[in-house]
Amino acid sequence: MDKDRKSEINITNNFNAPIGQHIDHVDTINFQMDGDGTFHFGMVEKTNAMTRQTGEAERDEEMFHFVHPELGEADGWRIHDAVKRLVRLQGIQMICQYLMQLKDDRKVLLPPNPSAAYAELVRMGMPSSEGFNEITFRKYYNKR
Repeated sequence: MDKDRKSEINITNNFNAPIGQHIDHVDTINFQMDGDGTFHFGMVEKTNAMTRQTGEAERDEEMFHFVHPELGEADGWRIHDAVKRLVRLQGIQMICQYLMQLKDDRKVLLPPNPSAAYAELVRMGMPSSEGFNEITFRKYYNKR
């Protein structure tokens, strides 16, 4: 290389993330120089699986409000994820049956008021359309 020639480095950051997702930080920047003297950069982002294992990062959402107070943070998030999947995939009857099972297993502490439970399940992703209205929910909530 000529001493008078200046080196130029161009960095282009391409993050593969869904639109609207905020990437907090990049943990590692890897770079290599090929035979032509061109640098190649790569950025490594810490994954959700890694942060969950270490417990370092907080989630961007509120935990399910009715997780039993005796459970720890990790168990609480597992219940949160299970309820979130449940309300997206099942009907009212199955949702209520599963909640009662969680209650029996002391994993959730459900409110006596069905309206509060209904509002929380809608927040978690349960549809509020026909077949999922509060009147139908009240029929099956706390039914044994």
